[in-house]
Amino acid sequence: MKVTVCIGSSCHIKGSRQIVEKLQQFIRESSLEDKVELGGTFCMAKCQQGVGVTVEGIFYSVSPETVQEFFEQQIKSKL
Repeated sequence: MKVTVCIGSSCHIKGSRQIVEKLQQFIRESSLEDKVELGGTFCMAKCQQGVGVTVEGIFYSVSPETVQEFFEQQIKSKL
């Protein structure tokens, strides 16, 4: 599963670094390193929608406060 987090300036200000760190932690804690490819990109052109995260090309708006719920619902439950 390919997960991409926007790390452009707007998303960085909104917490993309914390989201990347939390996703890395959740992936590691769930032993999903061999099933989830976590990457970054500089702009998804949806700056007004918060931190952009795609899972297999589907766009989601994620915040540091919602990243755990996002991981459980959109990543872990689909593997």
